[in-house]
Amino acid sequence: MSPQFNPELRRQTTDINTMRPYNFSAGPAAIPLEVLERAAKEMSNWHGCGMGVMEMSHRGEEFISIYEHAESNFRALLSIPWEFKILFMQGGGLGENAIVPLNLSRAQEVDFVLSGSWSQKSLKEAMRYCSPKIAASSESNGFHEFPSPRTWNLNPKAQYVHICTNETIHGVECHELPDLKSMGCVAPLVIDFSSHVLSQPVDWSRVGLAFAGAQKNIGPAGLTIVVVREDLLGHALSICPSAFDYTTVAKNSSMYNTPPTYGIYMAGLMFDWLKQQREGSLTGVWAMQKRNQEKARLLYEAIDASSFFSNPVAPLSRSLMNVPFFLADPAKDSIFLKQANEKGLLQLKGHKSIGGMRASIYNAMPLDGVQALVDFLKEFEVHFA
Repeated sequence: MSPQFNPELRRQTTDINTMRPYNFSAGPAAIPLEVLERAAKEMSNWHGCGMGVMEMSHRGEEFISIYEHAESNFRALLSIPWEFKILFMQGGGLGENAIVPLNLSRAQEVDFVLSGSWSQKSLKEAMRYCSPKIAASSESNGFHEFPSPRTWNLNPKAQYVHICTNETIHGVECHELPDLKSMGCVAPLVIDFSSHVLSQPVDWSRVGLAFAGAQKNIGPAGLTIVVVREDLLGHALSICPSAFDYTTVAKNSSMYNTPPTYGIYMAGLMFDWLKQQREGSLTGVWAMQKRNQEKARLLYEAIDASSFFSNPVAPLSRSLMNVPFFLADPAKDSIFLKQANEKGLLQLKGHKSIGGMRASIYNAMPLDGVQALVDFLKEFEVHFA
């Protein structure tokens, strides 16, 4: 049954008679309406070539132009230095949890910082291919903060240090990348930035490899982007599948096997959209950072001011992308979700592992959507607190 939307709430619209709900899904996540409409327009005939992107050969000149445009814009948006290779792969973040150690661990020791469910999954998967060690963990406090680098016990034999810079489930974010060199560590830093990629700039002087599943801030599920420093190539284990060997992928410009062509095309449309974003004098990712800070401030302030809703994450570790929150009376969770859905506020149910609610407010979520959620929180508290 279609939800009944409240016409008083602000809406994303294509015209005065069409209302679109706000999608707070953690992933696959919302895509800007402009991007969806452009993809729809080009679905069956891309730029007059007589083919849709899904029908194209990945080695044909039409798709190569799409790929090169997407790669160029991604590099420009994040100011990625030329000593880094950009790889368009498949397998998602979970796949990279295996592919990274297969390429970088040399079957030796690796350090992990545990800040939530995703870094835990990364550690568990790496156990298949190397000897991971826990350098720091916030598990004892329920993963309610990102472990301070001052507390890390780094292994001098580690081949790399792995962190998840934004924990989608627990709503914990690393807001400043650690400078491993200043900590006396020569190992490269590996970051899983899947759920906040393109939401803020990256200090590449502190990164050896970064990877991201597309389905949060880049586009539909199926594409994974890896950014890897060239000096880290060439060390894949003998058991590493050739299609997952970063050196092979890099040498073949991500065309060793058929890449996720439509995912790359959609990512390219997202990059075009991002380049057009403005906040005052700021553009692109810098504009998104300012916008995301404002959205998060609005939502966290509403939660903190409430006696009925709460967020357990330490303020300095709170994610700008994923905001978990809990009702004082969990028995009202189902009522909350039903009424939210009726008002066009979709997919607010929290992850099954921790319960409660979660609002994912990625780049595609407009400020109006967060304001609509805040208005609903206040309205619900008045009636049910």
